Amino acid sequence: MMTHHIGSAQHTPALRATPLHRGDLYARIPKVPSGEGCPKGGVCRGFRARRDAALHLVALFFGLLLLSGCQTPEPSPLDQTLIARFFMEARPGTPGVTVQLPVSKVALNINPKPVLVEYDIANVEFAKVDLGWCLYFQFSPAAARDLYRLSAANLGGRLLLSLNDTPIGVRRIDQAIADGGLFIFIEVPNEDLPPLAERLKRTSAAIAKKGR
Repeated sequence: MMTHHIGSAQHTPALRATPLHRGDLYARIPKVPSGEGCPKGGVCRGFRARRDAALHLVALFFGLLLLSGCQTPEPSPLDQTLIARFFMEARPGTPGVTVQLPVSKVALNINPKPVLVEYDIANVEFAKVDLGWCLYFQFSPAAARDLYRLSAANLGGRLLLSLNDTPIGVRRIDQAIADGGLFIFIEVPNEDLPPLAERLKRTSAAIAKKGR
């Protein structure tokens, strides 16, 4: 029988495991040079920088969100107060105040005390009648009774409308007004009538709300 020999016939010594102590394990870990990597017990400088940048962005985001939430939107021009008051033309020979309309330059001698004021107005609309576009005022029940008595006593006289103390329109009284509504032409372009009516309406609503 043939016998195969592999390598030398010399005896190979057996491998023995050498015990490894904890101190030996730490001793084999390469030390990080001073000023590089992560300092002992701390956070790597690169990680710290990224963390700080992320926190800064988060704080900036919430700051902008809070700022946008606190900002009050700009009020609409239609919410600007527009005070309407009506003045009766003074009777001939009666002292009064002379005012002039802005376009026609018509001058009127009026009683300085208004006969109808902003508290009397219930609603305002723009409307079209046979002579063109105008404003239509509706008054409260008490003011409607005052308007009826006033118009009945001043047939042929003129009623002047002022907006924020500016004379703007006039209505000649040709009959007693019994329904509490008043059409009046004002000296502004027709396209300005809708926003004016809306401002007057919102002003009346705000005044009524405060009076509750």
